[in-house]
Amino acid sequence: MVIDLRGKSPIADYVVVASGRSQRHVAAIADHLARALKDAGHGKVHMEGMPQADWVLIDAGDVIIHLFRPEVRAFYRIEQIWSLETPGAPPRPADAGSHVESADS
Repeated sequence: MVIDLRGKSPIADYVVVASGRSQRHVAAIADHLARALKDAGHGKVHMEGMPQADWVLIDAGDVIIHLFRPEVRAFYRIEQIWSLETPGAPPRPADAGSHVESADS
């Protein structure tokens, strides 16, 4: 799931929330993303949550990535926290969101 934070928070433009099937899978996804971001020229990214890999946070500047094991993601429900509307903002049309799901999210 991709959550557009532009205009909602100064900490990032986007939050990505995804799941891995196990701790090993979450760690492998995090390692792959960190390498891909570095290879794409984004420099070193900051990661939290390794080696436990129940929940790994990758801070890549304008994009923050949260990777969870499914039960940890269900417990924290972080995508619901980040997708709340800005107080006082007009409601967004249904087609204006940037919500994207993948098979692994």
